[in-house]
Amino acid sequence: MIAGNESCTAGPIPVSYLTCLSYILGQWTGVEHIEDYLSYVIYLLWVFLPLAVVILFPAGTVALFYISILVLHIYKRKNELREAYSHDFWDGGRQMLATLWDVHGRIWHGYELHGTENLPDGPGLIVFYHGATPADYVYFMARLLIEKKRYCHTVADHFVFRLPGFKILIEAHGFMHGPKEECVRALKNGSLLAIAPGGVREALFSDEMYTIIWGNRKGFAQVAIDAKVPIIPMFTQNVREGIRTLGGIKIFRSLYECVRLPVVPMYGTFPVKFRTFLGEPIPYDPNVTAEELTAKTKAALQALIEKHQKLPGNIFRALMERFQTQKKDD
Repeated sequence: MIAGNESCTAGPIPVSYLTCLSYILGQWTGVEHIEDYLSYVIYLLWVFLPLAVVILFPAGTVALFYISILVLHIYKRKNELREAYSHDFWDGGRQMLATLWDVHGRIWHGYELHGTENLPDGPGLIVFYHGATPADYVYFMARLLIEKKRYCHTVADHFVFRLPGFKILIEAHGFMHGPKEECVRALKNGSLLAIAPGGVREALFSDEMYTIIWGNRKGFAQVAIDAKVPIIPMFTQNVREGIRTLGGIKIFRSLYECVRLPVVPMYGTFPVKFRTFLGEPIPYDPNVTAEELTAKTKAALQALIEKHQKLPGNIFRALMERFQTQKKDD
């Protein structure tokens, strides 16, 4: 190896690293004119780099979910013969995942959480805008558990319960299908509960204008009324700039309505700035109907979007916000 390096650098004319590498590989493999092949490989890497960025990065987020599942399996196997904690077997596992996801959020998105003082000491229903993926919500859960030692139950779409390997993740984090009675029971037991009324449709078919897509859904409002708890609106700045979808193409919308699965292609996982904001709680009022409470909640969420999100969303601007300091009055 030393002799090869000396032959590359010898002489009055400097030799490029590519030429040096070509010489070494040529001597090793016996292939003539190997530098032509290397040049072609480098050209292909340059051409396909944008494609790799938009396809492989979203796959990285999925991989992180399955790493989380692997961590839980290891934790379960290690602790299946004894209690990890006195009251909840999964406490230790949730703490481990919270650390994993919080580190990821800090590094990749410079994640920040604002407005935790708006959370009630007791139960409450968190209503949030759904980005293309729930990565921002996972960061929120992790930061809430680490900083406030509070755990938040989650209402998830039905397809999540059919994802291969997700059973242990669902068990550890107490995800719910969302029957009204189950949600009310969790709130009456003193828990925080989070739901995105827009669900998969909002995730896939909203856009850089951050349009709230709830349709006629008002079940969450009835849950809050029945449980007599406040509603806390929540929004994450730049969540749609992190990952974009091709939901604007009509054929994907039609396909989704047929199969009810998230078949819309995504691209991105850009390292844009994420800031999650918790708005002022909407208190329980026995004289307010579900329709009225839905309208109040939607207006409160829209106000958070207008206050904290520059519209239309822009990926480059969101990247530059990594280097900006958040104003104190926000």
